[in-house]
Amino acid sequence: MVRGAFCALVTLLRSPPDEPGAPTCSEAHVRTIGQHRDEIAALLAPVLTRLRDEPPQQRALDDLATGAGMGARVLARPVTTPVALPPFDNAQMDGFAVRTADAGRTVGVGAPVAAGAVPAPLAADTAVPIMTGARIPAGADAVFPVERTEPGSFPAALALERVVVPPDLRAGTFVRATGSDLASGAELAPAGARITPALLGTLASAGVTTVDVVRPLRVLVVSTGSELQGAGDATIGDANGIALRAALAEVGADSRVVRVPDDPAAFLTALDQGVGDWSDLVLTTGGISAGAYEVVRQALEPRGLRVTPVAMQPGGPQASGTVDLAGHPVPVVSFPGNPVSALVSFEVFLRPVLARAVGLPGDRPTEVLPAADTATSPAGKHQVRRGRVQDGRVHFVGGPSSHLLAHYATATHLVHVPIGTEDVAPGDPLTVWSLR
Repeated sequence: MVRGAFCALVTLLRSPPDEPGAPTCSEAHVRTIGQHRDEIAALLAPVLTRLRDEPPQQRALDDLATGAGMGARVLARPVTTPVALPPFDNAQMDGFAVRTADAGRTVGVGAPVAAGAVPAPLAADTAVPIMTGARIPAGADAVFPVERTEPGSFPAALALERVVVPPDLRAGTFVRATGSDLASGAELAPAGARITPALLGTLASAGVTTVDVVRPLRVLVVSTGSELQGAGDATIGDANGIALRAALAEVGADSRVVRVPDDPAAFLTALDQGVGDWSDLVLTTGGISAGAYEVVRQALEPRGLRVTPVAMQPGGPQASGTVDLAGHPVPVVSFPGNPVSALVSFEVFLRPVLARAVGLPGDRPTEVLPAADTATSPAGKHQVRRGRVQDGRVHFVGGPSSHLLAHYATATHLVHVPIGTEDVAPGDPLTVWSLR
């Protein structure tokens, strides 16, 4: 058996990656997906731990609710509520605030209570129209909905003289009691909680305006390739820089993008200037294959970057390591330059690590569905195809080539063709990851 065939015995998406007793791909100098994912996790663990130990950043809720807060969404300290929630007894629906002692009786109608008003105490033998969220008048202990009256809604100008209190009305009906959600001083959220729309709403309802958050991971994204700075028809737009920046924002990381030509000296200068005291991680694309102008490999492999192929298509060339930049060690993760390869590599290797660090699920929603189409996959490699799910079946979108970014943009799922499966027929079960 040739060394490369050992990889066919490995379940690549398992972590730990190898079955007990199974040969590993390290003998062929090819990593499994699981091995490389573990390498990335180990590389970033000290950085992510350090972020939580740094002094927190104070951020306004308004900033966290917009794009300005995309990079800082984890609480550094617990938050307690300065007031009870709700802060006063209030009406759960539009109706009449009454005393249950008057149940079954006809009573007079007093002045209405609008939300935000401070009502007078409830007079004897009286019901007052009250709107949802309005403060319950002192003396009232229940609300009955306006639908239980005739004609079932408030008349114009609330011109009512008398109303019948339902005979079965009980104390507390349709009243949101003070502190029924949280008592004053209770913890609204613990340290480490990810800031979600619901949590922002909870914080705002308690009168909290600022919170302390963990500083976001700061990533310098370096797109390599002289074609990104070519002239005229030789210029290609930088898909990787903006796509990876958006992908990083989804998992709470801040980023900057620089573009460099295939020149090692210019590449190193750009890195030293871009890293400074700002970057926690450098993420490069391109320049790690076996060509003549592999700028990342040429510049960083002598400094400690480990270039190791992974048994995956697309995204076979991979590299990682700690490299001395701007006078201090910086973790570097390097993806291939083709845009589909770069995005698939992010999904498989980097997104799970960064997502877990901010409280998101590390794994995309996963299910096993039958294939709708035929496909082929290279021997000894785990293929990641793009697809859509329709009528409970997986339809491939475009081919396997790593430049078909427009097809990726229309896909809703990543489709995994495992190592050892070279031909896919309609009906064959495939694991799919939802991208939405």
